[in-house]
Amino acid sequence: MKLGWLIPVLVLAACSAASRWPTLSAAEARMVSSAGMSLVAVWESHSHKRDYFSYASGYYDALAAHRQAKAIGQPAGSGIYFAVDFNAQEPDVRGPVDQYFRGVHAGLAAAAGQAREYRVGVYGSGAVCDYLKRSRLAEYAWLSNSTAWSGYDSFTDWNIKQSGRSPLLSFDQDSNEARGEYGSFRVTSQYSSL
Repeated sequence: MKLGWLIPVLVLAACSAASRWPTLSAAEARMVSSAGMSLVAVWESHSHKRDYFSYASGYYDALAAHRQAKAIGQPAGSGIYFAVDFNAQEPDVRGPVDQYFRGVHAGLAAAAGQAREYRVGVYGSGAVCDYLKRSRLAEYAWLSNSTAWSGYDSFTDWNIKQSGRSPLLSFDQDSNEARGEYGSFRVTSQYSSL
């Protein structure tokens, strides 16, 4: 599993069966939470492929993300970030990416029975994050560290900002800065104390 440890409070986890990364298990979510760290859920499937984005793929990704969030015990009201992991230009953002996030909203509502249980976040370029937050298609924005991507320098309304790898750590990771409320969560142990 690729974990990006955000020092000291945040663990990132891809949660898609078709992802390039393994899914987070309920046991792993409990272990991280019991260590006093919070999690941020990221749905990352074919997010690096421009042609993947459509209303239908957003809808079905949201259904699967909701199912995975429930499986690990993610509490309602927390966020699920959906990745747009390529340098989307304005026609992509206003077209298929916009439609994808409209599908995400519809899919999360359908999975919950009416009102969405999870808040929507986006991981991507400054241009993607800015458009989706201003359009109210994302409540949270996670700015990618791809500094050459559109809008990186001008986007300041991020909740999480990715930066480079820490040379002090020997495993694959990214450093990130979080501010304000950013949709993190902890899961409770399957056992309660008596």
